[in-house]
Amino acid sequence: MASKAKHRRPKNNPVARGLVTAGTGGAVLAFPLLAATTAEAAPAHTAATAKLPMAPAAAVQTDIPATYSVVWGDSLSKIADAYSISGGWQKVYEDNRDAIGGNPSLIHPGLTLTLGTESASEAPADSTADSTADESATTDETAPADETATTDETASADTGAATQTTAQTYTDDLDGWIRESLDVMAQHGIPGSYEGIYRNIMRESSGNPAAINNWDSNAAAGTPSKGLLQVIDPTFQAYHVPGTSTDSYDPVANITAASNYAADRYGSIDNVNGPY
Repeated sequence: MASKAKHRRPKNNPVARGLVTAGTGGAVLAFPLLAATTAEAAPAHTAATAKLPMAPAAAVQTDIPATYSVVWGDSLSKIADAYSISGGWQKVYEDNRDAIGGNPSLIHPGLTLTLGTESASEAPADSTADSTADESATTDETAPADETATTDETASADTGAATQTTAQTYTDDLDGWIRESLDVMAQHGIPGSYEGIYRNIMRESSGNPAAINNWDSNAAAGTPSKGLLQVIDPTFQAYHVPGTSTDSYDPVANITAASNYAADRYGSIDNVNGPY
């Protein structure tokens, strides 16, 4: 477990604070917010990531690679368009839900996506269609079976649509990050409240997910405090919660790991009222 010096309130850094704009109810991150139906890319984080290569212009590719590594500026829509993925970004998200997580807008440079499953997934559909046509031409008795198959396919489609809607219920802002983290915490039995998390975020980072402390003892030791709740990397890795991003700057992953640490050391993030 890291020392108590791992979490200290960062000084007013003009660069870090420049990423936040004031608004009613707390700071608002000055990143582009995207509509839930477009599944655009995750917000940028730090200057450290600015060195990553920019995404190439979306040009239609004739060959679909088995895998694709996300680069700076990518979105599921851009990737689907670039490789003419049948089913669009929704298909890419469905095939990579475990790797991406609950929010299709949050994809990060270096994330590996699977793209080469398109043909395999389409083959059964074509086979079913041909089989249904042949059976209908042979005998009228196959009609009930065809109707059942159609009903099953419709039910599956409806279920998939409902899952997509559920995955995009959180807003891409501080309120949405806290609420999504609370849901993850509830699944893992980690205590904490909205008020307790919000209060500590305002003290530690003013709501800036890209905040970093480059001046205290942790920074001098090479492990600066990062993100909304100013967690150093060793603590983030030790208390990372499965199902969240492994990027310590990711808002939901940062909140959840910090709350997990606070629960282990103080009983709950609600009990933290100062540097921890």
